[in-house]
Amino acid sequence: MNLTDAEIVTIEVNALLDVLFHRAGYDFRNYSRASLLRRLEFFTEQEGFKKISDLIPMVIHDEPLTRRLIKGLLINVTEMFRDPAFFKTLTEDVFPVLKTYPFFKIWHAGCSTGEEVYSLAILLQEHGLLGRARIYGTDLNAQIIKKAKDGIFKESDIHAYAENYVAAGGQRQLTDYFYSRYGSAKINDELTRNITFASHNLVSDGIFTEVQMIICRNVMIYFDTNLKQKVIGLFYQGLTPGGLLCLGSKESLNYSEDASCFETMSLDSRIYKKQISSAKQVSKANSNIDVSAEIKARPNVGQLHAF
Repeated sequence: MNLTDAEIVTIEVNALLDVLFHRAGYDFRNYSRASLLRRLEFFTEQEGFKKISDLIPMVIHDEPLTRRLIKGLLINVTEMFRDPAFFKTLTEDVFPVLKTYPFFKIWHAGCSTGEEVYSLAILLQEHGLLGRARIYGTDLNAQIIKKAKDGIFKESDIHAYAENYVAAGGQRQLTDYFYSRYGSAKINDELTRNITFASHNLVSDGIFTEVQMIICRNVMIYFDTNLKQKVIGLFYQGLTPGGLLCLGSKESLNYSEDASCFETMSLDSRIYKKQISSAKQVSKANSNIDVSAEIKARPNVGQLHAF
């Protein structure tokens, strides 16, 4: 049976991802293939191999290489309107809550290159809420944050995201929100005015202002229990009473000592509401978090200011 080069690569990638899942427990099999393939090709070349399939025996037997591969795949795995059902829940259940505020702030922690931040901004704009919002997008990698601030994407990717946009409840054409030229698409300036991007380390940095909603999706699944507990404590302190915490589809508050500080708003979409009672306290495990520190943005990114 004759296979094309593309078909062979698909087989190699499928086999590698299966081995990686069974060897290390990290499941990338349902991630966006286009971006995943670019990372695998880069990693293969960087490690001195000729084919992606050359990594398979190494993943089985070489633990340091496996850790490097996982780290490489975890960087910037995102897309616009990723998990459309979550964004649909935001428009139907969360936006009515946000409408009760004259002004509100949203912190998107671990925002990568900004696709999901811009997705949120688009939906807020369509529901008449962007004008009263301030969105903070943060990530550990300052270079990634610079790319997020630029807001420039491949035009072909924008067309590929159109299906997600419709499923998320989008009301227009996704391309309406971009300027296209020479194969690239730049987000419209009107969507960027209320967004601030900055580098921030969830492991070591404190909160910088109180917000009405925190989005941190598919980030903590890679943290150990102690770090998850610390970050949940950080988020608890950063939310106003009644504020909303949005986690990834494979994340929950079940492991957290502070779970009783939240009530579940949407189990399917992993959206939780901070209890209004002032008697709720962050667990002692989080007492070492510096809650007074304001984020210091890295060069060429911009600085976050507490309101």
